[in-house]
Amino acid sequence: MNRFWILFLVLLSACGRGSSQQQATTSLPPDSAKVYRFGEASLDGIGKIYQGREIAQVMGHLGASWLDRPEREQEERTDLLLNALSLKPTDVVADIGAGTGFFTFLMAPKVPQGRVLAVDIQPEMIEYLNEGKAKRKLTNVTPVLGTEADPKLPTNSVDLAILIDAYHEFSYPREMMSRIATSLKPGGRIVLVEYRAEDPNVPIKELHKMSVAQATKEMKAIGLRLLKNDKRLPQQHIMFFGR
Repeated sequence: MNRFWILFLVLLSACGRGSSQQQATTSLPPDSAKVYRFGEASLDGIGKIYQGREIAQVMGHLGASWLDRPEREQEERTDLLLNALSLKPTDVVADIGAGTGFFTFLMAPKVPQGRVLAVDIQPEMIEYLNEGKAKRKLTNVTPVLGTEADPKLPTNSVDLAILIDAYHEFSYPREMMSRIATSLKPGGRIVLVEYRAEDPNVPIKELHKMSVAQATKEMKAIGLRLLKNDKRLPQQHIMFFGR
């Protein structure tokens, strides 16, 4: 990843904070306040601590061009990620934090008898998704406007939920992941794709990375266990979680 895009990501993270943080939350559990600690925000964080980790600022819709940059496939090897998912033609996949739909539109042809639920909390991203869906004439993509605490997915409806460089920015990670877990069918999986915090050579700000140990700790809090950590990507973990 070149220096221009690294700087661009950092700047857009700060710019995007407002638009996503203003989204309404939904029916938070009464003990929600006990789950988090609060302190002074660091340069790239929001000052909210979950399981010992400061939550990162959000990249907003102004980062759309970075998400769709031409070199993304080569830098992140999204082709390898797609292969790692082993999607079945009938799978229902939830792309959480779908953004402009870069990966949504790669997955859709792999599930011709299934569908992709493209979830985002920013109305601007839903517009991008609808435009991309129409442009590609895809009938098995459904954009879904969620909230900070609720992806708005039906219970027992999803075979695989994937979160690509998104989970570390969730303002309500416990609530959001609990609801995503509820949306899984029996045997369903949640996949976290996160830049490797264990590797200092990965040129991403620290709060926008995540270690396997930290991710496992946070998923355990909602009753999920690590099934597999696929290491085929050059800079990111592919972590599979399930019941």
